[in-house]
Amino acid sequence: MPYKIPQLPFDFDIETKAIMKKTAVARSALAEMKGAALSIPNEDILISSLSLQEAKDSSAIENIITTHDELFKSDFMAQDFTSLASKEVHNYAAALRWGFQTVKKLGFLSNNHITDIQAVLEETKAGFRKVPGTDLKNEQTGEVVYTPPQTYDEVVAHMVNLESFINNDDLTDWDPLVKMAVLHHQFESIHPFYDGNGRTGRIINILYLVKEGLLNLPILYLSRYINRNKADYYRLLQKVRTENAWEEWILFILDGVEETALQTIKIIEGIKNLMKSHKERIRTELPKIYSQDLLNNLFRHPYTKIDFVMQDTGVSRKTAAKYLDELDKLGIVFKQKIWKDNYYINTDLFNLLQHVNKL
Repeated sequence: MPYKIPQLPFDFDIETKAIMKKTAVARSALAEMKGAALSIPNEDILISSLSLQEAKDSSAIENIITTHDELFKSDFMAQDFTSLASKEVHNYAAALRWGFQTVKKLGFLSNNHITDIQAVLEETKAGFRKVPGTDLKNEQTGEVVYTPPQTYDEVVAHMVNLESFINNDDLTDWDPLVKMAVLHHQFESIHPFYDGNGRTGRIINILYLVKEGLLNLPILYLSRYINRNKADYYRLLQKVRTENAWEEWILFILDGVEETALQTIKIIEGIKNLMKSHKERIRTELPKIYSQDLLNNLFRHPYTKIDFVMQDTGVSRKTAAKYLDELDKLGIVFKQKIWKDNYYINTDLFNLLQHVNKL
């Protein structure tokens, strides 16, 4: 029988003993990560670096592949990109940051916000699907594995129910992490857009946890876990539809939250330690140019430029160039000329982010 998308919340108890036990462990890891994030004095440092990491891995799940080098050489504000893939990844990071600011300010996540997020991702305002014919196929065999709702009215009805489930805490007393796992499956099953459903759904995961106060910054790097367990991710999505295997799916997502939170703590600690050592070296050896704004710039932009330093510190072009050249001589950054631009690479930070899977 074809999968019939259920109304949320369910009329049965989803929180089994195994799920409740795993939820407690995942929440503990998430709380520790939230506390670690507070130890970085400027939240933009983590948002800039980790949202781009999340964007890179979430896009890779959809076979949009780029490198750290391509990403850091691209400039979203100037709309100057090294490749089409790097542009798509930067669009994802921009959509995530916009969604974060919106949810943080308003305290809810509406369907209008969700369509706006997808519009930033895909650079289109097509909205929910209006034309039937969408099927989800096995990438290897081309076999249709699932057919989502086909009519616009069905899509809208399911999305209205999902919007209520996201925002009305009185509907159920399920733990927010359990709700996140359920709403992610529901969104991917509704498949409301012509394109960008997977990436939009993974942004919603993070924004929902921000809404619930379990995250203070959009830095849960969950897409790396999904990318590393891609076969299981798609298998379990489908197993819920064919066997009602909700427990297995929810435990998979909770494992991901725990693993990702613990890894993100290590990244945060790594960034904090690098900032401390860079600060000590600059203050000791280049005290005349040291400022917290300059240090923050080096960690907001692993590949910084004269323009970025001017924006972040308020100094002139000549002064910004002098600062960066002195940092290059000290070995804090590595100067590299690419076409007309000089990039100043924070090599230690670049290596930390590039080798994050080894942490």
